[in-house]
Amino acid sequence: MSSWPRFDLSLTNPDLAPVDPARRTWNWWHIASLWIGMAICIPTYTLASSLVDRGWSWQAAVGSVVLGNLVVLVPMILNSHAGTKYGIPFPVLARAPFGVLGSNVPAILRAVVACGWFGIQTWIGGFAIFKLLEVLWPGIAHLPRLLPAAVGLGTGEALCFLLFWGINVWIVLRGMESIKLLETWGSPFLLAVGAALLIWAFVRAGGWGPMLSNAAVTSAGTTADTTAGATGVWSVFGAGLSSAVAFWGTMAVSIPDFSRFARSQRDQAVGQAVGLPGTMAFFAFIGAAVTNATGVIFGQRIADPIVLLARIGGPFIVVLSMLGLSIATLTTNIAANVVAPANDFSNVAPRRIRFKTGALITAAIGILMMPWRLYNDAAAYIFGWLIGYGALLGPIAGIMIVDYFVLRRRELNVDDLYRRGGVYEYSRGINWVAMLALAAGVAPNLPGFLGAIGAIKPSPLAVSIYNWAWFVGLGVAAIVYFAGMRLSVRTAREPAHAGD
Repeated sequence: MSSWPRFDLSLTNPDLAPVDPARRTWNWWHIASLWIGMAICIPTYTLASSLVDRGWSWQAAVGSVVLGNLVVLVPMILNSHAGTKYGIPFPVLARAPFGVLGSNVPAILRAVVACGWFGIQTWIGGFAIFKLLEVLWPGIAHLPRLLPAAVGLGTGEALCFLLFWGINVWIVLRGMESIKLLETWGSPFLLAVGAALLIWAFVRAGGWGPMLSNAAVTSAGTTADTTAGATGVWSVFGAGLSSAVAFWGTMAVSIPDFSRFARSQRDQAVGQAVGLPGTMAFFAFIGAAVTNATGVIFGQRIADPIVLLARIGGPFIVVLSMLGLSIATLTTNIAANVVAPANDFSNVAPRRIRFKTGALITAAIGILMMPWRLYNDAAAYIFGWLIGYGALLGPIAGIMIVDYFVLRRRELNVDDLYRRGGVYEYSRGINWVAMLALAAGVAPNLPGFLGAIGAIKPSPLAVSIYNWAWFVGLGVAAIVYFAGMRLSVRTAREPAHAGD
């Protein structure tokens, strides 16, 4: 890139450099298609089905998902603005509030969350392959145990997980172009599977009435969710809403990684508004309604569509559906859970870590996080995972929005984002006001998180605060950052270097 000589080479590489205006070619339909492809995935289905599995009505489960996506759409569009205007990715934009070196903190936090999602999606795809092979070779479920029991994974499941992990890595190493063919029909196939499950549930349950009745049926004979009695309906509603917001809370901070390719602000805003809420609402309804119907059909709710398909389908249906689920999961995983963390890890050492290296780091951490433990327990998935990382990412989103829209009035000095000693140097590359705001945003949610993972017994107040973790974190961090920067003599307005 011709403008590179003005940049510090320790802070840039081809993946982090601004996108030239000539390469910003995505219109609103391209962005909407990206979101439709990412939103139609099994975790979208289980986002609502897990709530129903815990005793929620299907209306409450779907309602929380719809409202949550409308809420998260706001920071999504706001944080997209700088990416579209200046062509810069998330870790570079984060240098404005956090400093040219301090930006590594939010970047790594975001990357670790993406590693977890990479692992979860890889586990889903691997489990689909396992169920496929189990139909063709039942013995795979009874292979001698090779891993310690504490790992919680059978040999057949582990082999299929590693197989699907290897496919993901192979595609990443070949480059993003190699997945285009799969993307054209992977997500539509998953949508077709969801629609088929909805029709099956309608027929087997005896129509919409029995299917959508909120009978007092529980999962696998357990009692229904009693959280409402312990912490209040408002707190329970907050937990559902927070988990729905946190579901895309990752993209709400790293969306500049994609929006920097948009042609205009209108394209990025309209594309996201068209592609995200409606798709999430439709697929979440399928997940909630089908899970609700399984309580009528089987006497217990089955929240996992892979387990459900394996139970109801013949050999041909199982093979076809599991193959399709694996491919659809693959396309979502590459788009949503590799691009952002690869850029985040690259931001730590741009000269040593390029996109492919960052992707390999993501894949390795995804295994170490044992994603099957995060995903297979509905309570751990919602309260330990979704709400837990929302407590980290909400404060980052609040700081970035206040910094860009309130303090800097949408004006950045792009050159100084890529060099030491500029306006984003702060104190040796770190803005301690942003660090303080981040810590302040996380702190109120920490007792509730420790309670959610079983480390302590939290107070009812801590639980109530934690159930609104994303909102609490965003609000506290935004207020602390604004006040701190107003009091700081380092606050400055920069001249704009690029326009829409």
